[in-house]
Amino acid sequence: MSISTDARHGEDGPRPTDGNLRFEILGPLRLWRNGVEVDAGPRQQGRLLALLLARAGRPVSATDLIELVWGEDAPASATNVIHKYVGALRRLMEPSLPLRAPGTYLRRHGSGYLFAPAPGSLDLFRFRELVGAARAKLAAGDRHAALDRYALALGLWRGPAGDTYAHGTTSMSIFAALDQEFLDVCVPAAELAMSLDRPTRVLRPLRLAASMAPFHEPVQAGLIATLGASGHQAEALGLFRTVRTRLAEELGIDPGEALQAAHRRVLAGTATSVPNAPTGPGARRRARSWPVPLVRPAQLPPDLPAFVGCTAELATLAGLIEDTADDRGTAPLVVALDGMGGVGKSTLAAHFAHLVARDFTDGQLYLDLRAEQPEIDRLSASDALGSLLSSQGFHMSSVPETLAARVGIYRSLTAGRKLLVFLDNALDAAQVRPLLPNSPECLVLVTSRSPLVDLAVRDGAHLLHLDPPDMPTARRLVQRRLKDAPNRSQAGSAPVSDTLDEIIEMCGRLPLALAILAGRLSARPRLALEDVAAELRDGARRLAAFSGSHGVCDPRAAFAWSYRQLSPDAARLFRLSSAAMAAGISAEAFASMSQTPPVRTRAVVRELAEAALLDEDDRGRFTSHVLVRAYAQELILAQESVRDREAAIDRLLHHYLHSSHQAALRLVPTSPAAAPTPAPAGVIAERPDSYDAAMRWFDDHREVLFEAVRRAAEGDSGVPPWRLALTIWPWLRLTGRFHDWQDVMRVALRAANGTGDDLGAAHAMWSLADSCYHFASYDEALDLLTRAREIFTERGMIVELGGVHSALHRIHSQLGRHERALAENERALSLYRAAGFEQGEIWACVARGQTLVRLGAAGEAMVCLDEALAHSEKFGPGTDEPSIRILIAECLALLGHRSHARDQLEQALRAAVEAHSRIGVFDASAQLCATLLDLDDVPGACQAWREACDAMHAMQNGGTRRMRDTVCDLGDRLLEVTPFASRSEDTQR
Repeated sequence: MSISTDARHGEDGPRPTDGNLRFEILGPLRLWRNGVEVDAGPRQQGRLLALLLARAGRPVSATDLIELVWGEDAPASATNVIHKYVGALRRLMEPSLPLRAPGTYLRRHGSGYLFAPAPGSLDLFRFRELVGAARAKLAAGDRHAALDRYALALGLWRGPAGDTYAHGTTSMSIFAALDQEFLDVCVPAAELAMSLDRPTRVLRPLRLAASMAPFHEPVQAGLIATLGASGHQAEALGLFRTVRTRLAEELGIDPGEALQAAHRRVLAGTATSVPNAPTGPGARRRARSWPVPLVRPAQLPPDLPAFVGCTAELATLAGLIEDTADDRGTAPLVVALDGMGGVGKSTLAAHFAHLVARDFTDGQLYLDLRAEQPEIDRLSASDALGSLLSSQGFHMSSVPETLAARVGIYRSLTAGRKLLVFLDNALDAAQVRPLLPNSPECLVLVTSRSPLVDLAVRDGAHLLHLDPPDMPTARRLVQRRLKDAPNRSQAGSAPVSDTLDEIIEMCGRLPLALAILAGRLSARPRLALEDVAAELRDGARRLAAFSGSHGVCDPRAAFAWSYRQLSPDAARLFRLSSAAMAAGISAEAFASMSQTPPVRTRAVVRELAEAALLDEDDRGRFTSHVLVRAYAQELILAQESVRDREAAIDRLLHHYLHSSHQAALRLVPTSPAAAPTPAPAGVIAERPDSYDAAMRWFDDHREVLFEAVRRAAEGDSGVPPWRLALTIWPWLRLTGRFHDWQDVMRVALRAANGTGDDLGAAHAMWSLADSCYHFASYDEALDLLTRAREIFTERGMIVELGGVHSALHRIHSQLGRHERALAENERALSLYRAAGFEQGEIWACVARGQTLVRLGAAGEAMVCLDEALAHSEKFGPGTDEPSIRILIAECLALLGHRSHARDQLEQALRAAVEAHSRIGVFDASAQLCATLLDLDDVPGACQAWREACDAMHAMQNGGTRRMRDTVCDLGDRLLEVTPFASRSEDTQR
């Protein structure tokens, strides 16, 4: 039975896994089998299951079970009833289980039972794993990652543990202890969330915790403070009053320091919050340098009634005003918001301006600088100043013509005044600078597509980048606009909600696009959401869904303005960007695709980023918004010939082939895989400069490499898919990505067979057989290797043929056919020697030592392995040291030298960690655990077992069945020797 180790829990709670069984105890007891929820049976049977889940990993005696289920009212037949319930639960979990069979999960342990869930199948264990990961991230200084893990852990809770199955003093104490774990995590998670300005991340679990523990003052204080920080000050203050009354009436005590501090914090936030801040001494008369009529402008555009989201950005803006109030300085507060077209910069600026308008007692000025218009229609700084002066009472006939004179009048006019100036759609800093007022009590809000870096450098502006909203906010944006639309009452149903979410994602959560679609749906109540979704699924025609509304600036028009500002090189690179094969493309890949020198490419890519047509992530890779990408697709189809498009894709595939080959050589410097043919002119391969850099390169390019293999398999690109797949092979094996390994090699094999490429098919079969070995699919592996051997033999490819015989040795050795394995290894060794392939000789030497160990010839094996270790050191990390030392440790153990075996395993573990080899870490840790148990070092064995578990869980889909069986067997041994009272939680996972 294959049990998934991926719990797939989201922020909104647990979701079904792909495994056969899943259990939930953090709230009402629930059980799923094959994705279908199953009734736990009669109440007492359900209570028994709930108790076993609560004590999972620890044996519970029959006597304890009887007391926990019945208390003092146990019937005389209680023992028989327990046995009956256990049998029923086993068949409930495994319907095909024969009568009286022990089962996989509910095991007999002495006179009682032990429940041993598969990794990832029990929410309680997942909660503890996430909490441990959060604390580790916190210790490492990664506070944002720590908060994310805390939020995932807390999101698993749905109510009191066990819920209605808590019965009797003893069983209630068990579930109460679980609840206490939840409460103990809520408090530090709330403090961390508020310190990072992300209070909403923990608001839902805090509400649940507060309802579960009405007298738990730290939890109540955490909820009050978090509500206040999230903008729910009235609710926070009301909750404080409720808790204070409850404490007084029920316990006769006053709120403690934590509650009082939370109360003071909310009060302080309310007093300084933007909407209700005091107006200050704005009524005093100031001397004016110009005799103009007293005019208090109020020019702000209307606020959006359906405004939602931007909580973090609003808090940042409010914080800037608060900081300025404490330290006025001599210049106005200037905030420049930038972001892609349609992301909602102007809407956010207008909304915030209305929130703080009352603080600026001399009025609010607004100007649309019309940067998106043709240059002839764009508002110049001189014309903008004329408009501003006119709004202050100047007649245009009395306004000077020169820019310098207008700037002088404007600065004199605004000196000492308290104005809010909103400058919308700015082109650059030069257009904005003359419009800055001459008063430290003024606020200037500027919006632009590009970040106004020069305005920050020379004028002290604060830059605030605006990204599309997250999914919950985008959903609220659409739903709020649709709430009054007729015939939309079905929008709450699950299929419709799923379709709406798909529409939102295909719009890239861009507010402008969502607003247009919401308008269409409101105007056409009979238009089905599925019809809209179908229209959007065609990426090349996606933007057509937003056109046709007269007077509405659609996404295409917004992007077209940015595109028109680009240089010719940047415009061409933008068109080609739509050919990127996955999210995230490097500057070097852009250079290869466009045949542009790298230095020039980096300048062009920066231009695209400044135009908000590309986003750069923290790894130096560039992505585009889904609708921006759709616009680029329209342009490339319209302006680039089929030949040019295919040539660009071909160059990009060659870029990934040669870059991946260079990275693979850092991992396995003497790889027997065939080197690719020289790259076409203009292709610039990325060359990681170290082993660690190569591992990071593969981590960063995983998705695009898999897509590149698939794209190469679809057409005649000049890049054989098997060559690209082979370059990924070493990294896939080291990191334990066994399923990806199989998938990519099967794609390569199908493509090679489809084109009659026998050589490619042989290489793909060779690698695919190696992955089958890890899944224990030995028959398939032997068939693949037999066919590959025939092809390599026909072509006289000695090194590759040696690799096939080495793979055959591994399989026969695993099947216990040691004589056959030794024969295959001798063939491999002779082939490697004939080819002068030194590392192959080391592999053969290690393989011989392995088989000799299995045959019990420890002394002879040691000679082989010592020789292999001495020769392997020249090849550096990531090669063979971990596996060689593990085998040496086995020899030493057979010879009775267990302490020396331990030393070898510790060295093997260090080498595997250095090489980032998850397989090596797992094998060394598991073997070290067994050796330490033999040495009676139980704490050390527990630590090694945890490291093996961590390495296994870090692999794709939680490793292989062999690994899971190994971990379970070692866990059983640990349970047998570990005193019950001293077992750590980790030991009992």
